[in-house]
Amino acid sequence: MDTGRAAHSAGEAIPGPVAGGDRTFPAERTDPVPFTPDTLLWDMAGDIRVLLYLPAALVLQVAHPAVGAGVDEHSVFRTDPWGRARRSLDSLQLWVYGGDGAVEEGRRLRRLHRDIKGTDTRGRAYHALNPAPYAWVHATGFPVFLRAAEYLFHPFDEAGERRLHAEARRLGRILGIRERDMPGSVEEFWTYFDTVVHDELERTVIVEELLDPRRSVPPPDGAAAVLRLLWPVLRPALLRLQVFVTKGLLPPVARERLDVPWTPRDERRLRLLGRVVRTVVPRLPERLRYLPAAHAARRAARA
Repeated sequence: MDTGRAAHSAGEAIPGPVAGGDRTFPAERTDPVPFTPDTLLWDMAGDIRVLLYLPAALVLQVAHPAVGAGVDEHSVFRTDPWGRARRSLDSLQLWVYGGDGAVEEGRRLRRLHRDIKGTDTRGRAYHALNPAPYAWVHATGFPVFLRAAEYLFHPFDEAGERRLHAEARRLGRILGIRERDMPGSVEEFWTYFDTVVHDELERTVIVEELLDPRRSVPPPDGAAAVLRLLWPVLRPALLRLQVFVTKGLLPPVARERLDVPWTPRDERRLRLLGRVVRTVVPRLPERLRYLPAAHAARRAARA
C-alpha cells in the first residue's frame, strides 16, 4: 500500500545513521532530551517552509474523531485564527529550540488539555489526554516531515528516514507520550499509521473547513492598513495556495481515506512549486529563512 513515503531516488538524499529495523536505536534514551544543532529537526522545524507543510499535519490530526471533536468544541481557531496559529507555531518552536524549556512546554500542553473532553462524532466519550488520540497528534509529524522533505527540501534516504523517526520519538518524550504509544521502528510506524487511517480517520467538519479555500479568514492581527485594504483580493489566492499544498502533502493513503481529490496535473504543479521553493529558500539570509525563535537558537548555538 502507498503510504506516501518519500521516494529515495529523487533528488539529493538527506543522510542519516543506519539503524536497521530494530525496535529502538542502540543509543536511544527514553528520558526527555532537548534537541541540539546536530539533529534533523533543528534544521527543518524552524525553516519558513514549516508554514507550507504544517497544515497537512493539522488535517491529519483533526481527521481523528476525538481530536476533531475537541478542536470543534474547545478551540478558538474560528474566532482567533491568527492568534491560535501563532501560539501553535510558538509552541512547536519551543519543542525543538527551547532547550530545557522544551520539556516544561510539553508539561504545559498536557495541563492545557486536562479539561478538554466530550463526545466525538461516533458517540464515544473522549478526553484530550487519552493516550491514543494524544499520541496520534504527535504521530502525524513524522509522515508530514517526510512529505515535506520529498517536495520542499530533499528526500530522505532510508538511513535518514530512520534517523528522523528516532527524532520523532525523541520529540514524543518531550511531549509526554508514553514509550508504548510510539511505534518503535519505521516499519512499525507504517503499520500503525495505515491502521489508524483506515480504522479511525474520517472527513470531520474541521477537515472540511481546513480544506475549503472559500472559508472566511480575517487579515492578520496588527496588519498594516495597506494589507487590510488588499486582503479581500489576497485572501482567496493565499487560501487556494495553502489548501493546494496541504492536499498535496497529505500521504496518498490519507487523501484516499478522506476523499481528497488529487490529479496527475496537481502532482506536476506541486513538484514544480517544490522546485521553486527548493531553489529560492536556501538562498535567503538565515534571518529570513528561519522563524525568529529558530534563528535566535541557531545563532546562540554558534556563539
